[in-house]
Amino acid sequence: MNRRELLGVLGTTAAGLTAITGGGARAQEAQGPEHKHHPFHPKRGHHTEEQQECAETCACCMHECEDGFHYCLRQARQSGKVEYARAAHLCIDCAEVCGTAAKLVASGSHLLVHICAACAEACDDCLAVCEPLKDPEMKLVIESLRKCAQ
Repeated sequence: MNRRELLGVLGTTAAGLTAITGGGARAQEAQGPEHKHHPFHPKRGHHTEEQQECAETCACCMHECEDGFHYCLRQARQSGKVEYARAAHLCIDCAEVCGTAAKLVASGSHLLVHICAACAEACDDCLAVCEPLKDPEMKLVIESLRKCAQ
């Protein structure tokens, strides 16, 4: 995702919030009072700043994981080390999940609970493989994974 796409994703936050404060409230009423709310749900008052920060964190992690993928792929080809090939595979998968999470969070999707859980799990799995590499080139990837997994 390039800068223009990232700005588009983050720019949809305002449109998504408008949509969920109107249409989202009606959807919640239809689900009934037993429906559990996610912390980003507009009725709880945590939708603007938290949601944007989460979308930005996911987008940043996506970019770092893409960079990590390219680096690990080069290392796997040059050194033949299986752990770099595994890290490359997890980095690109994690980048996909984080990118999807960034888009859905920015749009205010009602699937936030599910995508955020999947994103955190993907980041944890990727971290478990990247951290043991102890490669200084992976420092930013690891930091981004930690932040996104929270």
